[in-house]
Amino acid sequence: MSIWRIHGGKSLYGDIKIQGAKNAVLPIMAATIITGCETELINCPQLSDVEAAMSILRHLGCIAQRDGDTVYINSHGMCRTDIPHELMREMRSSVIFLGAILARTHEAKMSYPGGCELGPRPIDLHLEALRSLGADIYDSGGCLHCSDRGLHGTRINLSFPSVGATENAMLAACAAEGETVITNAAREPEILDLQEFLRKLGVSIHGAGTPTITIDGFKPRSVVGHRVMTDRIASATALCCTASSKGCVTLKGVVPAHFETVTDALEYMGCDIERGRNSLKITAEKPLRAPKPIVTRPYPDFPTDAQPLLMAACLKAEGTTVFTENIFENRYRHVVELKRLGADISVVGRVAMVTGVQKLVGAQVSSADLRGGAALVTAALGAQGETVVYDAGHISRGYEGLSEMLISLGADVSVTSED
Repeated sequence: MSIWRIHGGKSLYGDIKIQGAKNAVLPIMAATIITGCETELINCPQLSDVEAAMSILRHLGCIAQRDGDTVYINSHGMCRTDIPHELMREMRSSVIFLGAILARTHEAKMSYPGGCELGPRPIDLHLEALRSLGADIYDSGGCLHCSDRGLHGTRINLSFPSVGATENAMLAACAAEGETVITNAAREPEILDLQEFLRKLGVSIHGAGTPTITIDGFKPRSVVGHRVMTDRIASATALCCTASSKGCVTLKGVVPAHFETVTDALEYMGCDIERGRNSLKITAEKPLRAPKPIVTRPYPDFPTDAQPLLMAACLKAEGTTVFTENIFENRYRHVVELKRLGADISVVGRVAMVTGVQKLVGAQVSSADLRGGAALVTAALGAQGETVVYDAGHISRGYEGLSEMLISLGADVSVTSED
């Protein structure tokens, strides 16, 4: 258990470098086992989810080591095809290893994955895509048993542009004979980063970033190096923290286009945004007003992961902000905690209405999930007095050194651990 103590009212000023992307590095780490190779991943964030992925790789017989922000993986010695429950339960995205293991060994066994409890997130689309490629999959006692007699290229039409299902299909299709075409594919920047890595691995693949991805051919390479893209949700978090607390912060090493829907909303709220080629500066020194309605949808629309963060930044904005959450039905678990700070929020089904208040007052709150925990920290920065956030390891799953980053910008933050 981590205990965050935040004394709000301190404006944030300075420059920061944004971490590597959690949602990009995890599927890339899974992809390293498609063939026996040595991989160097640069700009790899130090997160508990990344550590969980390294533990899975070691269990499978691979070598996985970290040196600073670089992770070295040698998958030549992979000798297992199973992932035990205690490793699967550590993170939701562990299911991404399914397609990669099938591509390498043509059999896999794993339990259903864990992670944040954001409501039903069935992996049916993952399994349908793998079955289309020729995989045999059955469920026995909560454990998935998968095998194939040779994967074959096919056309996979996803009923929803699921990021995880798109990635699993991309990984498994690397071992398929013939051409695979994935339609209604997810278009997130992380999909593009996975495509870039697969190309370096020797896969003939194109179309990432569009609704149609084509995989046709694989000439494996034995040594691969790759720099992981920067984290667009960590970028959005820094921006929302600045809007909540006031101040002026410059993000370095980022791609502003990756989180444009968030910056557009903050700009409408009254923040000044200066976009550079690989940087973005936010100045939030004026009173904020409510943005236009926020509706979460797959990329390139507003990301569900940024919804709690922007909500926290809107708590004192003049007017009423309407949020509609279309991805996860339990994404509003942070609302009851924000209300402890004095926020005026009402929720009906998938719609949350946030009416700005004059002030927020520190209180004791608890984090229920990764982005909800970050939203509590964001709101606490703009509250009067001390806020104590009790976090059961959620924030460290997605943020590297969040408290240190905030302290470097002038925030009054301390984090301690208790058993």
